[in-house]
Amino acid sequence: MSVLVEFSMFPTDKGESVSSYVSRIIKMIDESGIPYKLTPMGTVFETETMEEALKILDKAYKQLEKDCNRVYAVAKFDIRKGKSNRLVQKIQSVEKKLGREVSK
Repeated sequence: MSVLVEFSMFPTDKGESVSSYVSRIIKMIDESGIPYKLTPMGTVFETETMEEALKILDKAYKQLEKDCNRVYAVAKFDIRKGKSNRLVQKIQSVEKKLGREVSK
């Protein structure tokens, strides 16, 4: 199974720039070893189960709860049985249809 999650999480009580707080979350994801892509508006990651995905989101929140009084979070899920590596394959599929060289 493949669980793709696109999420954004950051404090709303820490001023205009929150990259130092977001960096904590990205470091935790990076250290977890799961595949992910950081984007300007959020992060996409892939796990094999919903339980794993929810644990990552919980750990992300725990990176902020200790010193943030208000946290904004939004998450989208794409869950598909019988597939894996969709973080890469979905992009390759569109690039191929556009006639672009597919990156591996």
